[in-house]
Amino acid sequence: MSNPLDTDAGSELFASYEAELRLVQADLNQKLDQIAELSGEPRKSAIRLAERTLDEANELLGQMRIEKQNIPSTTRSKANQRFRNFESDIDAQKRKLKTMSDDRKALFGNRYSDNPDHDQQLEQRQQLLSGTERLDRSSQRLRESQRIANETEGIGRDTLADLQLQRETIQHTRMNMLESEGYVDRSVKTLRGMARRMATNRIITVAIITVLVLLIIAVIYSKFH
Repeated sequence: MSNPLDTDAGSELFASYEAELRLVQADLNQKLDQIAELSGEPRKSAIRLAERTLDEANELLGQMRIEKQNIPSTTRSKANQRFRNFESDIDAQKRKLKTMSDDRKALFGNRYSDNPDHDQQLEQRQQLLSGTERLDRSSQRLRESQRIANETEGIGRDTLADLQLQRETIQHTRMNMLESEGYVDRSVKTLRGMARRMATNRIITVAIITVLVLLIIAVIYSKFH
């Protein structure tokens, strides 16, 4: 897995989150525009969809906040500026959605009443629905976290297996090197022995030639005297 801590990998992941967040923001803007044209139950359903989209945008923003720390310092300032722009845009969308959610007459349509008891019941019902949806989203996130944990565990097992294989390969290579060093040592000893024998043979040859020359000189000298 190239190194997971590599800064280039961090930059690519940040850019991926950035592109995904742009799509989510565009989808959220479209939902906000639709909410403005609705009332009653359709409006409440559209608001719930927009809230889920806003939660997704905030999750992506959180991932970007983490990943921008892995960006090289030479380009991190530009990433920080883009991140702040995203934060500002999402905050504005959040305020706009809250304003639409607080528009009770548009939210409840003809059922809207100034009766406090009736309004309280509607508000409690809305809170209950909102709590149920949050629970569903939390369950989905938990399942997603479990899936990621399982994948991470699988990657960890594969990594450990690769490391074990590399360790065995290194040990085998080390043994081969030690064996090769033994061959080299024996070869050096053999060459040194051959060199000593050649030197000895050369000395013996010179001595024989010297003796023969002296004998020849002695024979010649004895013939003339």
